Amino acid sequence: MNKVDYFCERDPFAFPIWQQARVGIAGAGGLGSNAAILLARAGIGHLTIADFDRVSVSNLNRQAFNLDQIGMLKTEALTHNIRKINPYISLSEHPVKLLRDNIPEIFSEVDIMIEAFDKAEQKQMLIETWLLAFPDIPMICASGLAGYGRSEDIRISQSNYLYIVGDQVSELKAGISPIAPRVMIVAAMQANLCLELLVKRYQG
Repeated sequence: MNKVDYFCERDPFAFPIWQQARVGIAGAGGLGSNAAILLARAGIGHLTIADFDRVSVSNLNRQAFNLDQIGMLKTEALTHNIRKINPYISLSEHPVKLLRDNIPEIFSEVDIMIEAFDKAEQKQMLIETWLLAFPDIPMICASGLAGYGRSEDIRISQSNYLYIVGDQVSELKAGISPIAPRVMIVAAMQANLCLELLVKRYQG
């Protein structure tokens, strides 16, 4: 199948914008892996994905990986899965731990950033680093996706170029993993907001 046939029936205005876009994703777990696949399906031209972790059996309840990928680097497994869906996307994978020193270099060329970390201290570090290095580039974060139900509580808050998706109050309990539906709702909202912001930026 050629590229023209693959990208059939796409929005004539938005799709060319998304094809030119470069999106960064910090973390390839529940949020990052699902958001990445949604953006790949939509037609984002380039994804830069960073995560040092490997796929474990406990990830399979909410992350976009398969049983036969247990033990693989998440970045490697995710790029493999994305290419099976969209062979025409450009991907940069970085199997490293994100730190204040390497974040600006790894994501220096992205148009928008998606935060997809699990731990609060990692989120805070990434947000602080991003706002200092790239104050005019949007960052879409997540906060509050534990449990199940209560879909109506999930919302988007904005402060300048920082966006937060989630119920913003629920916290994870030790030993209990997040559950796929709420994780995927937040990931989908992050991806959808990303697409929306890219089009709005083009419109000026």
